[in-house]
Amino acid sequence: MWIVFALLSALFAALTSIFAKIGIQDINSNLATAIRTIVVLIMAWSVVFITGKQHDIANIASKNMLFLVLSGIATGLSWLCYYRALQLGQASKVIPIDKFSLVIGMALAFLVLKETITIKTIIGGVLITIGTFVLIL
Repeated sequence: MWIVFALLSALFAALTSIFAKIGIQDINSNLATAIRTIVVLIMAWSVVFITGKQHDIANIASKNMLFLVLSGIATGLSWLCYYRALQLGQASKVIPIDKFSLVIGMALAFLVLKETITIKTIIGGVLITIGTFVLIL
């Protein structure tokens, strides 16, 4: 089932880029990011309340909360930079660079999370890296 959600994530991420490029025309990229963030906030909390999970917030350990906050800060910084890059550059060049986060994420998973490095992950990372540079040059 995880693969279905991963594929849907990829689809929605692709739509996000196209919708964002169209939506940021003639407005400040930071304002656009703020509007997007409000929509995401409303959607996320709606799902929490619809599923009745709002009471679980009291059970979140401080370590978990710290890393969720850090993740939120990283997401915010990523979105701000991404929207500015989309505003200044071609979507067909910005999107592959943004998706290079896959390779960076894999490297961090090996270094920080101590996940196992396999020949498949190395080959995949190299191919993504090559593909990224081919698309942006």
